Amino acid sequence: MLTIAAIQFDIQWEAPERNRSILEPIIRAHSDTDVIVLPEMFNSGFSTNVASIAEKHEGITVQWMKELAKELDIAICGSVPTAIEKRFVNRFYWVQPDKILFYDKKHLFNYGKESEVYSGGNNHLILEYKGWRIMPLICYDLRFPVWSRNTQNYDLLLYVANWPKARIKAWQQLLRARAIENLCYVCGVNRIGTDGIGLEYNGHSAIIDFMGNELAILPAKADVLKQQLSKKELLAFRTKFNFLDDRDNFDFV
Repeated sequence: MLTIAAIQFDIQWEAPERNRSILEPIIRAHSDTDVIVLPEMFNSGFSTNVASIAEKHEGITVQWMKELAKELDIAICGSVPTAIEKRFVNRFYWVQPDKILFYDKKHLFNYGKESEVYSGGNNHLILEYKGWRIMPLICYDLRFPVWSRNTQNYDLLLYVANWPKARIKAWQQLLRARAIENLCYVCGVNRIGTDGIGLEYNGHSAIIDFMGNELAILPAKADVLKQQLSKKELLAFRTKFNFLDDRDNFDFV
């Protein structure tokens, strides 16, 4: 079993210290879980003002995550705008007591000018934690099923996002589709509130099982989505209906 707590909150615009202070008591209150999942750019909001918000690799925010993970003996994850030499990436950090792993967002949201200031990544991350294989992805990655294709037998997809209210139906449907087609659990964590450029967010963070059933979902309010996932049930379903055995074979171009 794996217990996840996903924190849906109103990210304060370009205010890392304030966001950390909001999150810390919530994380501490849910330290009985295995994994804490935070939204995309949880320390700043979806800002392209990289000169003001980007931190160095494993910078202040990640060190804060590391200290909490070690103290509480849990894993904490979410994305942070990060400066790498002369470029910037939207970097997902997975922080557990004994290690830090990361994934750089592959698909940059051109409509939101993300690609003008951030560089895209090219590599997947599939991590192993407490007997689970987990693949993290970020927001716009959700629209591209080939990138999430389950060719490595992972058990859980994590999507951290700042997904606006105007397109929330796509968020809901695509999360379900990714779970069904990849025979895996999916946890999608979104934010609420209005950001610094006027975009409105209404949450709908969700945890979905391998059949597309919503195990838990949050409305448009600050709250914590908590759910226990069963590896036994996942493997039993895959044994009976292993559709992945019939997948098409092709390579990334």
